[in-house]
Amino acid sequence: MQISRFKTISGFVALMLLLVLTGGALLSLGIQGLQSDGNALAAFDSYLWNITRFTLLQALLSVLLSVLFALPVARALHANTSFRGRALLLRFFAIPLTLPSLVAVFGITSIYGRNGFIAQGSTALGLPLIPDIYGLTGILLAHVFFNMPLAVRLLLASLESIPQDYWKLSAQLGMGSFARFRLIEWPVIARNLSGIAGLIFMLCASSFTIVLTLGGGPRATTLEVAIYQALHFDFDLARAVALTLTQLLLTIGVLCLLRLTGKPTEEGLSLTTISRNYIQHGKTAKIISGLIIACAALFLALPVLGMILSGLGSDLWRLINENVVQQAIITSLLLAFGAAAVCVVLSLTLVAAREYNATQNLKAPRKLRSFFTAALDSGSSLVLIIPPIVIGAGWFILLRQFTDVFTLAPFMVIAVNGVMAMPFAVRLLRPAWDSASARNNRLCTALGISGLNRLRLIDWPVIRRPLILSFIFAMALSMGDLGTIALFGSDAVQTLPYLLLQRMGSYRTSDAAGLALILAAICFTLMLITDKTGSKTQSGKSAERNIA
Repeated sequence: MQISRFKTISGFVALMLLLVLTGGALLSLGIQGLQSDGNALAAFDSYLWNITRFTLLQALLSVLLSVLFALPVARALHANTSFRGRALLLRFFAIPLTLPSLVAVFGITSIYGRNGFIAQGSTALGLPLIPDIYGLTGILLAHVFFNMPLAVRLLLASLESIPQDYWKLSAQLGMGSFARFRLIEWPVIARNLSGIAGLIFMLCASSFTIVLTLGGGPRATTLEVAIYQALHFDFDLARAVALTLTQLLLTIGVLCLLRLTGKPTEEGLSLTTISRNYIQHGKTAKIISGLIIACAALFLALPVLGMILSGLGSDLWRLINENVVQQAIITSLLLAFGAAAVCVVLSLTLVAAREYNATQNLKAPRKLRSFFTAALDSGSSLVLIIPPIVIGAGWFILLRQFTDVFTLAPFMVIAVNGVMAMPFAVRLLRPAWDSASARNNRLCTALGISGLNRLRLIDWPVIRRPLILSFIFAMALSMGDLGTIALFGSDAVQTLPYLLLQRMGSYRTSDAAGLALILAAICFTLMLITDKTGSKTQSGKSAERNIA
């Protein structure tokens, strides 16, 4: 009974904390809108609609370009499974997912900017080329850099889910490349394409750092950047409320449309066969596939290489010895640690409470228990409905009426960044917790093992690695975040991304290059630890299956 009460109450408290964080922001926006005497309604003008149209336009174009470029790359990687370095290349495709947006933007400008390596090389050859990547062009370039590898990995997973019998039959029938694509690959891709496109659209529609640094002015501004400008520069609360409500409605609308697409259907029954490549690709097809893979790898490698070379060319030793840089590193690590702790505690609490309420016969009305279980299951996804910039804007408007909001910067950064990482943490923790509970619940009940003894002896060995994985991933995600600290940051509270943005804004390019390299090195180290932990987790699972 005590276990039931503790897990239920802890899950309820965690859920209430999430609702307070998100609901408090929405309540603040609503109150401010009612107190604005019609100013918020007046802010729904042509400027707002122009920003909304540009937000939708850049997101749609980013989705289109990312998917169109990812499709041939995924097919080429799937068709060539035996070349050396394929596993290393797939790991390299994960680098854009680990880089902070500001670091990647600096790498892109170091290659494609007006003073980038391409411009310098063309000038040296007597063919001066001055590219202009600020505006829609730069935004699309950065979004494709981030989202094309993500689409490749998701499309490749879809292709690898096709039963081997299909490929064997296509080889027996002598199908060509186009016939295989039309009859075998495209049906699987089409069933998952809406989900992939929707995910990329959500990421691009809520893009903040990329648009802030590469937007180039009012003509290339999204809703999230306009919210930041309205609060940080203009202090126009009525316009901030109108922009935030529009962003919220846009996010909810996109999620509703995604739900209408339905879930992917399952493949037909097929006997499991030994994984084998039945298709004999010609020399021309192999050359084309190799060129496609090489172009994709070069597109991703150039900004990373540019960022590294620019960072090494700066005075790193002087930067590291600057007090403000050292303080920014310490602040970033402390805030990231706090955000990761909040993320893991809340995620594990929700996962444990959901599993207990879903599997145990509790003395509660069935409908109430089902509703509570569903709330625990979807509580971590609130941040997907209400973007972090909306949460930050709502609390910024609310707290300014009672205190100096900049003094609360550390708490807001920890809270918002911790909640922002929860959807990923829950997806890592829930499978391990559910499978361990299904195996051990009856045995623990029979032996009378409960409370801290069960957590220490039974549950902790199972969830240790997923929990560490979630913690490090949340730290890396928080280290590179700029959205919340951009609203609440000040000279007293500076993180590495905040300091990097300041140096870029004051045209101290060399210092910005060094800071970008330092930030990238920290985040890459964290993600390398995550990757090693994940590999050990998979090895542990394989060993566990072999023992069973």
